[in-house]
Amino acid sequence: MKLLVVESPAKAKTINKYLGSDYEVIASFGHIRDLPAKDGSVDPENDFAMLWETEGRGAKQVSEIAKAAKNAEKIILATDPDREGEAISWHVLEALNQKRAIKGIPVERVTFNAVTKEAVQTALANPRQIDQALVDAYLARRALDYLVGFTLSPVLWRKLPGARSAGRVQSVALRLVCDREREIEAFRAREYWSLTATLATAAGATFDARLSGADGKKITRLDIGTGEEAAAFKAALETATFSVAEVEAKPVKRHPQPPFQTSTLQQEASRKLGLAPARTMQLAQRLYEGADIGGETVGLITYMRTDGVDMDSSAITAARRVIGKEFGDNYVPQAPRKYTVKAKNAQEAHEAIRPTDLSRLPAMVARHLEPEQAKLYELIWKRTIASQMESASIERTTVDIAAKVGARDLELRATGQVVLFDGFLTLYQESRDDEEDEDSRKLPPMKAGDPLEKRAIAADQHFTEPPPRFSEASLVKRMEELGIGRPSTYAATLGTLRDREYVRIEKKRLVPEDKGMLVTAFLESFFKRYVEFDFTASLEEKLDRVSNAEIDWKALLREFWEEFTATIGETKELRVTEVLDSLNGILGDYVFPPRADGGDPRRCQVCGTGTLSLKLGKFGAFVGCSNYPECRFTRPLTVPASDGEGSGEGGGQMVNGVRVLGTDPDSGLEVSVREGRFGTYVQLGEGEKPKRSSLPKGENAATLSLEKALALLSLPREVARHPESGEPILAGIGRYGPYVQHGKTYANIDKDDDILDIGANRAIDLIVAKESGAGGRRFGAAATPGRELGDHPSGGKMVVRAGKYGPYVNWGKINATLPKSMTQEEITPEQAIELVNAKAAAGGGAKAKTKASAKPAAAKTPAKAKSTTAKKAAPAKKAGATKKAATTED
Repeated sequence: MKLLVVESPAKAKTINKYLGSDYEVIASFGHIRDLPAKDGSVDPENDFAMLWETEGRGAKQVSEIAKAAKNAEKIILATDPDREGEAISWHVLEALNQKRAIKGIPVERVTFNAVTKEAVQTALANPRQIDQALVDAYLARRALDYLVGFTLSPVLWRKLPGARSAGRVQSVALRLVCDREREIEAFRAREYWSLTATLATAAGATFDARLSGADGKKITRLDIGTGEEAAAFKAALETATFSVAEVEAKPVKRHPQPPFQTSTLQQEASRKLGLAPARTMQLAQRLYEGADIGGETVGLITYMRTDGVDMDSSAITAARRVIGKEFGDNYVPQAPRKYTVKAKNAQEAHEAIRPTDLSRLPAMVARHLEPEQAKLYELIWKRTIASQMESASIERTTVDIAAKVGARDLELRATGQVVLFDGFLTLYQESRDDEEDEDSRKLPPMKAGDPLEKRAIAADQHFTEPPPRFSEASLVKRMEELGIGRPSTYAATLGTLRDREYVRIEKKRLVPEDKGMLVTAFLESFFKRYVEFDFTASLEEKLDRVSNAEIDWKALLREFWEEFTATIGETKELRVTEVLDSLNGILGDYVFPPRADGGDPRRCQVCGTGTLSLKLGKFGAFVGCSNYPECRFTRPLTVPASDGEGSGEGGGQMVNGVRVLGTDPDSGLEVSVREGRFGTYVQLGEGEKPKRSSLPKGENAATLSLEKALALLSLPREVARHPESGEPILAGIGRYGPYVQHGKTYANIDKDDDILDIGANRAIDLIVAKESGAGGRRFGAAATPGRELGDHPSGGKMVVRAGKYGPYVNWGKINATLPKSMTQEEITPEQAIELVNAKAAAGGGAKAKTKASAKPAAAKTPAKAKSTTAKKAAPAKKAGATKKAATTED
C-alpha cells in the first residue's frame, strides 16, 4: 500500500476516486506545525534556529499520518505545487522523522497543476525529492515575518497606545492606503469649465464637439478656469459659423488580456462579481479541489495560486477548438497566442488559472455548483477562452471643426469609434478601476469642408476631484506593480488589516482608521526604511533568489537582522514628546484640515486661546487643548463632516476612558460615555450607583450624541402589554444585548431591530414565540435553524449557526467558534470539519470527554495531587504568556 498525503479532505476525497486500492490518501489539513506565538520561536543568537510547535489538530493529523505510514511501502507527498505546498510537505516529513515513523520507507514528492485523473497519474509517474531551495525561501520569509512582528510590535505597544501590531508586508500595504488618504485630505479642488457645441450635418444628424483651441493656441482641460472666461467663449460660439476642417479615421486593434493569474483573478472577481479577494480564493480552492459533476468528481480549474499567464499547449488547442465551435472560425486567430509574465519577481513557472476541461461550458456545470462557485467558474472560463480569440478591429474617428467668429478662429474636436469586428469582445471585456470608459460614440458621416449647423452651446462648470480611495482590487493591483508581497498572500494581508482594525471598508473602498494612520505615521518617522516600497520589493527579490538557490537564506536573515536591530535600538530612548511632534507634523493635513471660516485649524474653538495638538492616552491618540485642565476640549483625530469641530466637551474623544456628552435637562446631571470591563456604556451623573446603559452593538462611541445617550438611559421602557396577562412588556439592554421582557421571560431582539424604536407588535411576537417554545437559547430570541454543511466523515450533520459569541459550527455536542476571517455564509464543509476536529482534539465536546473517560481508573491523578500540580504549573503559564503580534503575512 502506498500512502499519499495532500492538504485538504476535499482534495483527498477527489484523488482517492482516481487511485485504486493500492493507495491510501490522507489529508494534513494544511500546515501541521507552526511557530509558537511567543518570544524565542526564532533565535537570531543561535543562527536563526526555529522552534516549531505541533499542537491540537496538527498533532492529531501527524499521529494519523504516522499510523498510516506503518503499513505503507512508500510515502508520497502530494501537496500544492508552490512554495507553501513544498513547505507543508517538508513539515510532514520532519514531523514523521521526529516520530521515527519513516523507518527506511522511501519518500517521494509529486506535484500536479490540476486535480484530474490524468494530471495525478502523470505526476505519480514523475516523482522527485523535496526542493530544499523552495523550503529555504519559505523558512526565510517565515523568519522575517516573525522577527519583524515580534520585534516591532512591542515598540508600537510602548510608544503608541492603541496600536496592535506591525508586519513586513502588512505595514507597507497599510502605508499605501494611508498615503492615499493623506493625498485626499491635502487635495484642493480647482474650478474649470468646458464648452460643448451640439452641431448638425446637412443630413440633420447631430453630434457633440468640445472647444479645443482658440486663436492658434490649444485649450486643455483646466485652461478655462472662471465663469467669466467660459461666458466669453460661449458668446463667441453662439455667433460663429461652423465647418468641418479635417476628418481622420484610424483603424486600431484591441487584443485580449492573458488568462488569469492570482492577482488578476482577485481584481476581476472584485469588479465583476463583488467578491472580496479572500472569498475569491476560497471559492477557487473549492473549484480546484473538485466537485461532483454528473457522478464524476473532478477538479474544475487548475491551481489558483500562480504568477503564470501561459497555458499548456493541449489547453490552447482545446480553447481554439471551442472558439471555432461556439463562435465561428473567423474568431480563431491564425496562430495561437503566447503570453509572458511581466512581473520581474514572478514565482516558479506555473500555468495560468484555467478550466481543466475547456469543453466543459459554464452552463454545463452551473447546476452542480453553488451560485458563487458557478459565477467564478464562468468568469475563469470566459477569460481563458477570450485570451485565445481573435483581436477586435476598431475604427477611431477624429473630426476637427473650424468655428469662425469675425477675425477670430476657434477650434472644436469630436471623437468617436466604431467596432468593425468585435473579436474577443463578443465574449469578454476586462473591467477597470477608477478610469473612464473609452468614448464609444459613433459619429455621422462627414468630410472636410462640410458646413455644420449650430443647435446648442453649453458651458459647464467642473471641479477637479481627489484621487479615489483604493478598492481591494486596485490595492492588489498596486501592490503587484510595486512588487510588494506575493499575490497568493494578498487576500490574507488585506484580512489582517481589517482584523487589526487599521482599515474598514465603506462602499467597497478601503478607508484607514485613525489607528492605522497613526501606526503608518509612526513607522514612517522612526522605521522609514522598513515601510519603503523599494526596500520591501528588493527583499522579495532576494527571497526569490533564495528559492532559485542563488543565495543562502541565513545570510539574508543575518544582513536584515543586523540593520533592523540597530534601528530598534535607536527607539529605546524615544520620548513621547518626540513621537507626538513627529505625528503632528506628518498628520497635519489629516488631523487639522482647513476650516470653512479660514481660521487657524489648530486654534481651540472652546477657549479661543489654546492650541490643539495630538495627545496619547490609555485608549490611544486624540486631539486635545494645550490649556488642559482649564479647557477640557477633546475630539477624535478625525471628525465627521457633519460634526464640524464639535461643541464643548460633547465633541470630544474619550480621555482616560471617559467622554462627557453634556447635561441632562431634567436632572441637571452630567451625561458621559465610558469604557468599562464589559464594553462601552453611557452613565448619568456620578455617585455610588449611577444610572447606566450599555451601547447597542454597532453604535459608535465617538459619534454618540447626547440625545441618543439620554434615550438609552431611559431604558428599560414599556413597549406593549401582553395580550393574555395584560402585564407590561419591557425593552432594555442587558449583559447579553438588547432584549424584550415579560415577567421572567426574556427574548433577544434581532440585529435588524432597534431597541429604541421596536414597536408593540414586534415585541409581542418575540415574547409569544419564546413562551410557546419556539425560542432558542436562554435569554435569546427564536434560534435560527442555521445552514447545514453536510455530514461529518464520522457521521452526524454539521450546522453553522449564529451564536451569542459569534457564529459557530455545531456537530453533535461539539460547538466550534468560527475565526474572524470566516463568515457564517462563506464557511465550507471542509473548513467545518477542520474546526470541529480541532475542537474535539483540544478536549471540547462530549466526544472528547468520552475518550478521556475511557482511561483506566488507576491512570487518574488523585484530586489532591492534581490540585498541587495545577498550582505549580500556573506561574510557568503566566510567565510564558506573551501578547500576540502579527508574525505572518500569510
